[in-house]
Parts: sequence; C-alpha cells; structure tokens
Amino acid sequence: MKIAIAALLLAGAIGAQAQTPGPQDFQYDRKAPLDIREVGVAKRGDVSVHDISYASPKGGRVPAYLVVPAGKGPFAAVIWGHWYWANSAQRNRTEFLDEAVALAPSGVVSLLTDGPIARPGHVDNKDPFDDAQAGDLIQQIVDMRRGADVLLARKDVDAQRLAYVGHSYNATVGGFVSGIDKRFAAFVLMAGDLSDEADLKSEEFAEFREKNGPAKVDAYVAKYSWLDPGKFVAHASPATVFLQYATKEDFLTPERAKAYAANVSEPKKFQLYDAPHALNAEARRDRLAFLAERLKVKPVDAAVVAAIPELYQPADQGQ
Repeated sequence: MKIAIAALLLAGAIGAQAQTPGPQDFQYDRKAPLDIREVGVAKRGDVSVHDISYASPKGGRVPAYLVVPAGKGPFAAVIWGHWYWANSAQRNRTEFLDEAVALAPSGVVSLLTDGPIARPGHVDNKDPFDDAQAGDLIQQIVDMRRGADVLLARKDVDAQRLAYVGHSYNATVGGFVSGIDKRFAAFVLMAGDLSDEADLKSEEFAEFREKNGPAKVDAYVAKYSWLDPGKFVAHASPATVFLQYATKEDFLTPERAKAYAANVSEPKKFQLYDAPHALNAEARRDRLAFLAERLKVKPVDAAVVAAIPELYQPADQGQ
C-alpha cells in the first residue's frame, strides 16, 4: 500500500473511542499532572540530553528526549515528531536528535517524543480499517499537544517562541495541531499528507477503493470526513508554516505537494528538494535556518549543520 493512501485512511478514522467522534477528541485536561519522570541524562558537549517520559492523557506514558542547552534562558523551544518509515532504525525519537543538539547552543530547548508506534508493547497493525490505527493517530495528536505543556511548564522557556517539526506521519499530525493549538509560532511539515480532499481525487485512491470495495471505503470516508488534516492546516495562521517536500516520491509528487500547499494558510513557505522521502542535507540546512529565524535565535554554524548525518531511507516497505 502506498504511503499516503495509508496515511489518508489513518487520518480518516478515529475508532470507537467516543459515541460521536469529533474535534472534542483532541481535547484533554491541561491541568492534569504531567508526571515527568527522568531515567538518566547524557552530555553532548555543553548540551544535556535527558531521557524522560510523561503521562499521556490517552493512557500510558510518552518516552522522550529533553535536550537542554547550558545557561539559564529564556530559551525558545521545539517539539519534534519522527517519521513512521516501517523498517527505519530511526522510526523513533532519535531521528532528529542530532538536529536538536545542534540547535541547542543557539538557545533552544527541544522535546523529541516516541510516537505510539515506537513505544514498548506496540504491535503493528496493517489493516487501515482497524480502529487501533485511528486511536494511535488521535493519541499522537494529543500527546504532541501535551508535549507543548511539558516545554511551556519550564521556567526557562519563552512561551512566545515555540515551534513544531514533524516528518511524514508526524507532519500530518502537525497539520492537525496547527489548526487546534495556537501556542505555536511556527511549523515545519516535512513530506506529509495534508489533505484528504486532494487524495480522494488521486488514481491511487481510486484503485484502493476498487480493491477494497467502493461501498465499504465510501462509508468509512464519509463517516470520518471531519478528520481531514486539510481542514485544520488551512487555519494554522498566525503561525508560519514551512512545507518541505521531495521530488523522488511515488505518491507525494510535486503536483500533489503543491495542492496541499495551496490549502495551507498564510504565512507559509514551500520548498521542493531533489531527494527521496527522507529529504536531504539542503532541507536540513533550510529547516534549521527557518527555525533560527522564526524563534529569534542565532543561526547554527554551517560546519555543525554539515556534520549532521544523513537520514538513511531503507527500501520501501511502508510509511
């Protein structure tokens, strides 16, 4: 199954968590205890990498790295969401760790979470119609909002300088967050599916619909049509959204990426890269420069950016 077809169906379902599913499923008790627990801390030069977890409003715990620069602040802050490429060794909070460490000396605290798929005990489910997949999506949206609570609870973080970075699946999650949570000043959404409406017009969806039964697929899509990231990212303003897409994609083609971008609210920035789904060093350089500009911190040294390892993209076996 193509990456974005799976993402479309994941984004179009919420499951049996509520009698009448709707935007209320994104809400949670922000006054509930964060219950932050630390396992250990490692040093990367003057930067501290704390291995922590916090309580998820949807149950269980969210493993994360908290990356903290030296000094007293006030610091800007970024929450990072990893890709879900099925056979990647970095389908977890490690994907952006080097970027977060590189950005820290500029005065940025980062939180890098493990999505539900990367947490202990998770069992992969390939059925796009299974409610468990939908539950994971809702949980990740809420857990990332709760991650913002973790960052903003710190006295050394400036609440006016908060950003979100998400790749692939977590770019889709960021699309939802951008329209729901107005605490963020900026979003970087990388190679993610951002519009069910656009996807429903694709040949790939037509083939998927025919293969799985038009009646079944149509009923499913109609029931959860409200759960379309395009309906949320269209209202990301006043946050600035930086959209990064690749040219070497089977489904997320430049044409489809441009259709997504047209729906995103202003202010926004759109860039294509001659790269696969993992993107490349140029995208990394642009991403860190954008974050430094929007968060009003000093740029990361070019040599430091160049030394960040490439994200390895294994042969396609999923999202």
